[in-house]
Order: sequence, then C-alpha cells, then structure tokens
Amino acid sequence: MHVKTLCLGVLSHGPASGYEIRKAFEDGPFSYFQEAGFGSIYPALKRLVEQGSVTFEEQPQDSRPDKKVYRITPAGRQALFDAVNGPVGEDKYRSDFLFVLYFARLLGPRHLDRLIGQRIDRLKAALAELSPTVTSPTAGSRFVCEFGRVMFEAEIAFLESRRHEMVGALIQSEVAD
Repeated sequence: MHVKTLCLGVLSHGPASGYEIRKAFEDGPFSYFQEAGFGSIYPALKRLVEQGSVTFEEQPQDSRPDKKVYRITPAGRQALFDAVNGPVGEDKYRSDFLFVLYFARLLGPRHLDRLIGQRIDRLKAALAELSPTVTSPTAGSRFVCEFGRVMFEAEIAFLESRRHEMVGALIQSEVAD
C-alpha cells in the first residue's frame, strides 16, 4: 500500500498533523498492519497537497515552527475510494522475532525460553489493548479488530504449545556437543 493512501486513510477520520499521522502507525489503529515513518509521510503529504487531495492549515506554536494540520479534500476521498477499490497486493509479514528463532541454534536454551516468554507477554498486552477496540464504530473496523484478536490468540497458543519443543531441541544439542 502506498504511503499516500495510508495518509489519506488516517485523514479520512479527521484532520491531523504529520506527527499525529505517524502516531496512528506507531501505536494507533493502523500499527498492526502498516508502517509509515516521517521520512515517507512528509513527502507523501507534500505530493497529496500538490495533487489537491489534501489541504493544510498552519497553526502557530510557541517557540516552535508552525504546525501543519492536514485535511482530506473531496478529491482525496475519491483517491482513497479508488485505492481501496483497486487490486489488493500480497501481504508482507516481517518479524524480527521469527528471524531470531530461525537462528535459534545460536542461542542458549534459557535465552530462547526468555525470548519466547517475552513474546507471549507482549502478545497478551497487545491483545488486552486490542480487545476494547472490538466495539469500533464500523463493521470493517470491528472485523479487523476481531481478526487481530484471533491472530494474537493463535500465536499465543502456538508459542505456548510448542515452546518446550524449541527449548528442548537446544538442550538436546547442548547435551550432544
């Protein structure tokens, strides 16, 4: 998904600064399925303004540069509509955790067990944060929240049921060495 489309999606919920758009991808509703950093958000907003999809208003701030607050235009709403009605690209799943587990043979059993435990704890915390949002206002947002809840629960169950296999395999390889 192009960052311009992601910005339009955030702005479809109401006016926002670049910082607030970034927060939507950092710890807001979009944090579970897309990433967008300042280095891609601000150029995208610039292009959206040039295309007439977004306008902005500068708000003065004490001892700081003026803050730009962006608003989606009717042309921006049409661009968002066109984008979400177009073909959907393949999902890309990236995980530092899975990369580390791929090389579990380089870890000690205690370290691996601790990593898996930490992952389970983070998933449970994310699940607790996600659960209240299941009362989201639209059918689409409720569906996505429920999908996320099911995915987190499945990952927790998988890690809890297979944790001993991974750690046990490392213990066995230590004994064999």
